[in-house]
Amino acid sequence: MILFLQILLLVSSVLLILLVLLHRGRGGGLSSLFGGGMQSSLSGSSVVEKNLDRLTLFVGSVWVIAIVGIGLLLKVN
Repeated sequence: MILFLQILLLVSSVLLILLVLLHRGRGGGLSSLFGGGMQSSLSGSSVVEKNLDRLTLFVGSVWVIAIVGIGLLLKVN
């Protein structure tokens, strides 16, 4: 069971990194230092952005469940 959770954690970590990098930058944080602040932002988000948000939240929750599961199994053993 611990091996399954570790593999799930590894896969979900990589997916979470990729999904976060796919998101469009919205603020004037570090992205504006590299020329991202000059772009005009659209008022509404597209269907693709909404689905990407949902998928990111789902993968993030799988990641949290895997972390908690590994922690509980390590504490019991």
